[in-house]
Amino acid sequence: MPKTRPAAPERRSVHAQQGTAQPAPAQRPAGQRPAGQPAPAYAPRQAPVAVREAPPEQPVAPPPVRRKRRGRRVVATALVLLLVLTIAWPVGLLIWANGKINHVDALSGAPDTPGTTYLLAGSDSRGSGVVDDGTEGQRSDTIMVLHKPESGPAALISLPRDTFTEIPGYGANKLNAAFSLGGPPLLVQTVEGLTGLTVDHYVEIGMGGVRDVVDSVGGVELCLDMDVDDPMSGLVWQAGCHPADGETALAFARMRYSDPTGDIGRTDRQRQIVAAIVSEVSSPGTLLDPRAQVGLAGSALASIAVDEDTNILDIARMALAFRAATGADGLVGPPPIADLNYQPGGVGSTVLLDPQRAPLFFERLRDGELTAADFQ
Repeated sequence: MPKTRPAAPERRSVHAQQGTAQPAPAQRPAGQRPAGQPAPAYAPRQAPVAVREAPPEQPVAPPPVRRKRRGRRVVATALVLLLVLTIAWPVGLLIWANGKINHVDALSGAPDTPGTTYLLAGSDSRGSGVVDDGTEGQRSDTIMVLHKPESGPAALISLPRDTFTEIPGYGANKLNAAFSLGGPPLLVQTVEGLTGLTVDHYVEIGMGGVRDVVDSVGGVELCLDMDVDDPMSGLVWQAGCHPADGETALAFARMRYSDPTGDIGRTDRQRQIVAAIVSEVSSPGTLLDPRAQVGLAGSALASIAVDEDTNILDIARMALAFRAATGADGLVGPPPIADLNYQPGGVGSTVLLDPQRAPLFFERLRDGELTAADFQ
């Protein structure tokens, strides 16, 4: 029997015959694939969803800073100017003052000894306003040794001007005769021979200039425990402490004939004046007043002379050492004295230092071992 062939599949044109209606595909929800169709390897791209962005925030305007910045600039400028003035003024003052110093030949060139030694000579040959007390010629009424040891207290030693001692090249005489005979160099050599200390700085103070210096600091307070009416110096004083102007301070420094202790008392009063001046100079009223500084420096420098190696900084160090010596921890006084009216013949009345105690006194001074007991 003839085998029946399977019916061939019906072929249809991919193009629909004209006039033949094609069934509409079934509508599916978006994103849903037909049943049985595998998922694609990659998810189909979808149109990006437009996101409505929030409007940009308006920046908050900062507060105005122009005035604040301007104020800061003004403050900064003021601080810079203050710093410049703080540095420049003292430096300028030092340079100016250093140029006004009077220098004299004084130092001996002897080998150094420990510590720093200043020789202060009060002289009537410098400055103006000297009161005539009948003594002629160049003289040194006050001779003080200020010593700052390497360790130990500072000491201010008053050497009586009539101290009997050996003057190089002239033999034995009163100490202040060295100044009259050979000026500062001979006085330095004589003091070095007497004390065993090498003088590092020589400072000659014109007693006539005391008046101007005292007036420059506005006066000082001075104390004396006796009434005085001395025609030679012009000092009229009531016992006690009183403010003194320059003229009174000068008479206070010069008076000796009405003092029962003579040159010892006069040296004490002159030391008191210098201490009072140093105290006033270091007071805030002077340190913070440029006018006062210039006036004081001018009057002080006009009445002093120093050795050729001493400058304004050395003078400042001397003032600090003087203040330390006259302070609570310092030592002040004369060396041991054996006789206040020693008359060796030919030179009148002199002051004789104790030949046993004085050499040890100066050794202890040199080494910074001096104590208050050494002055008794």
